[in-house]
Amino acid sequence: MTVPAGRRVIVTGGLSGIGNAIALDLLQKGHRVVVGARDLTSPARRTALAAMEAAAEAGGGAIRGDVLDLTDPQSVDAFCARAADWFGAADVLVNAAGVTAEQPVQGHSDELWQRIIETNLTGAFRMIRACLPAMLAQGWGRVVNIGSTAASVGWKDNPAYCASKAGLLGLTRCVALEGAAHGVTCVMVSPTWVETPMMQADLAEVVAREGRGRSVAEARAEIAAENPQGRIIQPEEIAAVIAFLIGDAARGITMEEIKVTGGALW
Repeated sequence: MTVPAGRRVIVTGGLSGIGNAIALDLLQKGHRVVVGARDLTSPARRTALAAMEAAAEAGGGAIRGDVLDLTDPQSVDAFCARAADWFGAADVLVNAAGVTAEQPVQGHSDELWQRIIETNLTGAFRMIRACLPAMLAQGWGRVVNIGSTAASVGWKDNPAYCASKAGLLGLTRCVALEGAAHGVTCVMVSPTWVETPMMQADLAEVVAREGRGRSVAEARAEIAAENPQGRIIQPEEIAAVIAFLIGDAARGITMEEIKVTGGALW
């Protein structure tokens, strides 16, 4: 049996990048999606919400956007409560929100470290903690964490990001074991570089720090050339993986890290 349309889905970071692609895809498939983001009012975010509303109308789904600060436990709990009021307790949780910064260990401030860990790792933990009980009680649930090849491969000047994704993989495995006997799966999807605004911002920071006069476009072209497929992975490719993972056909896939890399190590 496949998952019927209309599953109740939460996507953090759903108004940009990978999270946005996932939310759009699920809306087009008729699911009810609540997206969380710190900012709902900027022109870019308003445009993203309008596109989601169109996708929901076309696919028979439903969309709500709400403010979510993953570094604030009260914001997480309030967001999840409002999501449950709108559509019911979540069947599916996709932790797609993430931040990064180019900074070596020496000179890495506590504040910067904490912001990245709190968002990428602790924030995902808080969302899972809030959503997991209802999934266990109903005997069905899907948790998908968006990781990175950074979980297993180091990258210069990214200690907090790499540590957060490695920690997220450990959390994924523990949640999978907790949910296994109750029809709840937990998987981490770890892409290489993906064509997103975060990639663009990160590359801008890289070229600024290195001071070689290289442009962001040149840095992007070098990354594409280094990939065995000679290209950058697109957000829609990650969304397609998630669409499969939340279905009943993937019920045996849990505690796994699924890499989408085009053959690249990073």
